[in-house]
Amino acid sequence: MQYVGIDYHKRYSVLCATDERGQELKRRRINGNSASGFAQFFSELGEESKVVMEACWNWGWLYDLLAKIDQVEEVVLAHPYKTRLIAEAQIKTDRIDAQMLAKLLRGDLIAHSHAPSAGTRARKHLLRQRLFWVRLRTMLRNRIHAVLDRQHDLERPQLKNFFSRRGQTWLEEVRLPCAEDQPLLKQNLEVAELLEQKIKQLDRTIGQSQSQEEKLLESIPGIGPLFSSVIATEIDGIARFNSPAKLAAYAGVVPTTHASGGRVFNGRLLWQCNKWLRWALIEASWSAIQFSGYFGSIYRCARARGKNKNIAITMVAHRMVKIIRLLLTEKRPYTETLPDRSEDGMTVVVRRKAPALAS
Repeated sequence: MQYVGIDYHKRYSVLCATDERGQELKRRRINGNSASGFAQFFSELGEESKVVMEACWNWGWLYDLLAKIDQVEEVVLAHPYKTRLIAEAQIKTDRIDAQMLAKLLRGDLIAHSHAPSAGTRARKHLLRQRLFWVRLRTMLRNRIHAVLDRQHDLERPQLKNFFSRRGQTWLEEVRLPCAEDQPLLKQNLEVAELLEQKIKQLDRTIGQSQSQEEKLLESIPGIGPLFSSVIATEIDGIARFNSPAKLAAYAGVVPTTHASGGRVFNGRLLWQCNKWLRWALIEASWSAIQFSGYFGSIYRCARARGKNKNIAITMVAHRMVKIIRLLLTEKRPYTETLPDRSEDGMTVVVRRKAPALAS
């Protein structure tokens, strides 16, 4: 068995192959990252090889390419941050990085990173594109509000949402006191309309393929079709998390902890996490506390104990993570338990049945 470490870059890659004793067999730099260059390198090695590469920029393309080469027995995806902690060195070059990856693979010391399938990665790109367009739409709406705020003599209709159908009609017909801002408003409205069309197109594409996990997640208050798709896709198989604490840490809804000398200090939320999953959970929690007595009680109790709203909503998201793992593990929908106080102060538990799932 041979072990190959790949230091992958945007325009080139450095490969280093070692044998079972750790002796270097071959080293090569492949300019342009051509598929033929990788295939030729492994064909010259002759024997089957285990390959390791870091989960860096655009790793999916190279990962799929290596998996198709006959001489490659297994492709290991290394966690960049954890691998750097193990193999930190004062002298760092592409050749040394590739060689160190090969040695760590030979010693079974690679910190593995999860490698989603090609289909899962494609759905992630689709969902993240949709979220990116929504962020742009929010920025554009803020610019439209900025243009309107500059018009001090402008009479505005009493509307809660200027981007509703009635508000959109008013924005298209309004004549601004400041003539220089009129073309700016028109441009912003044209781009906003284009963004709205792209978001609707992506919504139709996303809704065409809904998994059973997404249907289970939609039974939780606050989680709609979009959030269920994001959460299910980013988790990518609940079986890889053997405890709720592991999933909560991956989602980044737990604080950093420093304990020394008998004193424990909890700081900010974990920064090494799946930020897309954390965003979906936090946003879903804000909706859940409005429509669910259970999640709402968690939020209100946290606020009553002096927690600020951000900490309180994170506590709701942390509880939601535990529920998500339980539902996906047991493959059953959510059933809410609502506590209610009777006149004598006793707690009466009322169970509300979850909606049936569509087949």
